[in-house]
Amino acid sequence: MNILCKSIVALSLFISVASYAAEPAKRIIALSPHAVEMLYAIGAGESIVATTDHADYPEAALKIPRIGGYHGIQIERVLELNPDLVVVWGGGNKAEDIQRIKDLGFEVFDSTPKTLLAVADELEALGELTGNQAQAATAAEAYRHELARLQQVNLAKPEVKVFYQLWSTPLMTVAQGSWIQQIIAVCHGNNVFADSANEYPQVSLETVLLKLPEVILQSQDEGNIQGIDWGQWPEIPAVKQQHIYQLNADLLHRASPRALLGVEALCEALDKAR
Repeated sequence: MNILCKSIVALSLFISVASYAAEPAKRIIALSPHAVEMLYAIGAGESIVATTDHADYPEAALKIPRIGGYHGIQIERVLELNPDLVVVWGGGNKAEDIQRIKDLGFEVFDSTPKTLLAVADELEALGELTGNQAQAATAAEAYRHELARLQQVNLAKPEVKVFYQLWSTPLMTVAQGSWIQQIIAVCHGNNVFADSANEYPQVSLETVLLKLPEVILQSQDEGNIQGIDWGQWPEIPAVKQQHIYQLNADLLHRASPRALLGVEALCEALDKAR
């Protein structure tokens, strides 16, 4: 990202944060697993009074009351808890729920990082909102440094043709613009479906056979792994060489500081094929 782009991102985050109340948030509802992880990473985890299903990291997060999930938020619980900040997820919460929370007058911050680097920017933004600027700055800098290191160490490695099996039935993968495609790019992988028309395309088995991937990566969900027996197609290089790997979906799919662990895991899988 060039200096101008960085300045625009920083300015937009500053404007967003500056619009909130001057007092640091002490009662927070975090409506996504990744927002919970970010808040704990900057030392604000103890301020979370409610969250959603699947918020399971760190271990302390398991004790936070649940007030909904992907299918909807219990707005009456938001009213009862009376938070001074609600961290919503524009890509995962229902739009009508987010609008209702805004209409009720609660302070809202939309945590929807679009890039790996944006995770660090949002750590700093949440630090401003919670009064945890110092710890947030430290966490953000450590994240940026490690991401840059991973990009550097993988830059000169030979490309490997990758098929990422997002789900088995229907068979879905990832393409340019998706979160996981960014991780594949850091590891210098060549996603065989990168140029698809949308970020999460549905593909056919026949097309995968024609692409001849050298590595098949699967999200580590039982239904996904058991959905297809790739051993039926030994003509695929990944099958012939036994380069089929299952990776932790939480590390790969959540826009949190732990995304770097997902990068490491995916890069290690590609290194085995190299």
